[in-house]
Amino acid sequence: MHLRAYLFLIIATLCWGGNAVVGKLAVGHISPMMLTMWRWVFACAIIFAISLPQLKRDWPVAKKHLPLMIFLGAVGYTLFNVLLYSAVHYTTAINVAIEQSGIPFLIFLANFLLFRIRVSIAQILGFTLTLIGVALTVSHGDLKTLLSLTVNFGDALMVIAVIGYAAYTIALRWRPPVDWRTLMAIPALVALVCTLPLVAWEYQNGAAIWPDASGWAAALYTGVFASLVAQILYIQGIGHIGANRAGLFINLVPVFGTLLSVLVIGEKLYPFHVLALALALGGIAIAERWKPAA
Repeated sequence: MHLRAYLFLIIATLCWGGNAVVGKLAVGHISPMMLTMWRWVFACAIIFAISLPQLKRDWPVAKKHLPLMIFLGAVGYTLFNVLLYSAVHYTTAINVAIEQSGIPFLIFLANFLLFRIRVSIAQILGFTLTLIGVALTVSHGDLKTLLSLTVNFGDALMVIAVIGYAAYTIALRWRPPVDWRTLMAIPALVALVCTLPLVAWEYQNGAAIWPDASGWAAALYTGVFASLVAQILYIQGIGHIGANRAGLFINLVPVFGTLLSVLVIGEKLYPFHVLALALALGGIAIAERWKPAA
């Protein structure tokens, strides 16, 4: 049993579940690109303060893998969060949370197609249940809307975000042999740099909102918990049990996100949300219980 890995991944998904809720609460208090920028300002300040000596030791190895590190920061850190914080302007935090459970399916599909990683019939069933749950959420309980392509703009943004984060997770299989602080610090700096032109674009279009007190609180939460705590624990979890199995735990994001959305924001929980959550939980239980033997 990998109890430590499971604990790491549960805490990480709790932080990410809160990320969707905080993003929703931040609407009107700080603009999406501004929130993403300040998130990485706080994250970089903390991670570089505690990792500079380690960064110097790891630099000879890290610089050989800079293209990968840039990809991790630009796609996993910047693209995903920009799309998430934009999506909550058009859809609910519950939807944003549940739609993230599509990430494990994409990880599974990519691992199978690209690397022929063994999967069991139970895992296929589990991922299928998850995918159905995501489809229910995106379609707001009416799957016929998917056939007519009338999907909410915010939900469409989250589908793109989910694809991006699945690519980030797959790319972690090639992570260089460096300390976790280095693996966090360099992509975080890349994320901050990538966000700057987006903030400029937001400002030029008159959509920039400088944070008020609530905006600063949102930026601080995302910078510390959704960025540092969650990312570090997620990387540690992957290191212990692999991307396929670690990715399954992302199904807990909708659980925590939904509960927090109802308790903190007071969003309405519809029957299709409950069904989607049941499918997500059923998927993770089946796929993890009957995974292929190592």
